[in-house]
Amino acid sequence: MNHDRPPGEREWVYESIVRSVPGVNTSRRVAVAVQFLGFELVVLLLGWYHGLPKAALAGTIGVVVSVAGSVFMLRLSKGFRTGTEPRAYLELLHGSRIEIVLGLVSFVLLIVYAFVYDPQGQGPQLVTDLLGSQPPLLFSAVLLFIGWDVAYRIGVGWWACVTGFWRSVRFGEDLPKETRRRFARLDAITIVFASLQLLIVPVLSGHPILQAAVLGHVVAVGVVSGASIALLRR
Repeated sequence: MNHDRPPGEREWVYESIVRSVPGVNTSRRVAVAVQFLGFELVVLLLGWYHGLPKAALAGTIGVVVSVAGSVFMLRLSKGFRTGTEPRAYLELLHGSRIEIVLGLVSFVLLIVYAFVYDPQGQGPQLVTDLLGSQPPLLFSAVLLFIGWDVAYRIGVGWWACVTGFWRSVRFGEDLPKETRRRFARLDAITIVFASLQLLIVPVLSGHPILQAAVLGHVVAVGVVSGASIALLRR
């Protein structure tokens, strides 16, 4: 990653964290590869050790979504860094850190569902379905961490699409043609980025509320970013 860039300047929190780790000075590809191999190795080893193949599969899907999301986040930030205007939009996108709040809201709602709402129902419970009646502590922690990674990327997708729509409404007609095309491509990447999370839907089988939440999120991002693209192409 570019270590000459001041921390927090047109980058996601994910990037600033990686750049802040002492002794880390590596390319994006290496960072993403290490993220995938590290998490996936832990998930597979714990799944094998505890005899929980379903949890290992769910963890693997979460790792794939998280790592693929990292690739798209890096692609988005690279695209945003190629220009300097409109400055108000770029400062709002990366300067507010609202994506963390949105990701935290998603994660808290998941926790409330899994540990409060779900146990009160009569159907299959998400935690016991994946981890058994006595969930292993370490494996539970790893899956929750992966869940946070995915939730954070959901927050990024939401913030990227909302700020992108505001940008197109506020500045779209005043932007140069090439800049409008660049932003339209980034909005399309945002839609693909959100669509990756559809991979999670099969893991949530038997939990229609969570499935509907993921589907609704993807559809909403598609609609908002799609509207932004349409405004840029007028």
